[in-house]
Amino acid sequence: MKKHSLLTLFNLIFLLNWASCQELITWKTLEDVSFTDKYSDELASYIMIPTFGDNLHALEGKEVLIKGFVIPLDVSLNLYVLSANPYASCFFCGGAGPETVMDIVFAEKQKFRTDEYVTLKGRLKLNADDVYKLNYILEDAEIVKK
Repeated sequence: MKKHSLLTLFNLIFLLNWASCQELITWKTLEDVSFTDKYSDELASYIMIPTFGDNLHALEGKEVLIKGFVIPLDVSLNLYVLSANPYASCFFCGGAGPETVMDIVFAEKQKFRTDEYVTLKGRLKLNADDVYKLNYILEDAEIVKK
């Protein structure tokens, strides 16, 4: 009986420690951003420059969990985007804003169906400078739940 109690206690401590290392964020969390139009000579067009709020700056570099719809960009290159909305109404195809999508950077090659709903964990990176990447990047991403 004593072994069982110690094992249960150890498992509880492990789970509490694991859960405290990750923060579940929602797409509502990622709305703490405003955008300013700025002309880009390189692209010869106006681009939206993000200004992230304090809540997002506090999350930068931290391991987070987020749920969303996977949108494959180039499966052969392992390029995927996570979206708050399905493909038909995502930022690229519908009327949603840039705060509703994030680049996913996986360590290993993955395979998803379009609009597959997943929970991912990874390190949140805020991007205000690289116009060839989205404003949010989930680095070292791993699948938590498919």
